[in-house]
Amino acid sequence: MYIKEDLKHSESRAIHAAEMLRAVAHPIRLRIIAILCEHEEHVSALAEQLELKQAIVSQQLRILRAHRLVAVTRENGHAYYALAEPQLRTFIGCVENCTRD
Repeated sequence: MYIKEDLKHSESRAIHAAEMLRAVAHPIRLRIIAILCEHEEHVSALAEQLELKQAIVSQQLRILRAHRLVAVTRENGHAYYALAEPQLRTFIGCVENCTRD
């Protein structure tokens, strides 16, 4: 039986975790993930909610996609984004609790 090593015992897992944390360690990307925790959304709606240009949101989504944290589906000429890693909901909840005043 194979038992997964935890972070304290696995340098490769720690490296992977650090790369994931770098991918989400940006205010816009954190906000995008927080929105996608609630529902999937298309890029223009994300841009509107974030009050940013669509090009900026698209750039941030590309980074999240490259790290396999969000996924895209295409429907009726729109690209819809959703979390590819469901555990991000727990992560965002933890970040929100840690940053409450």
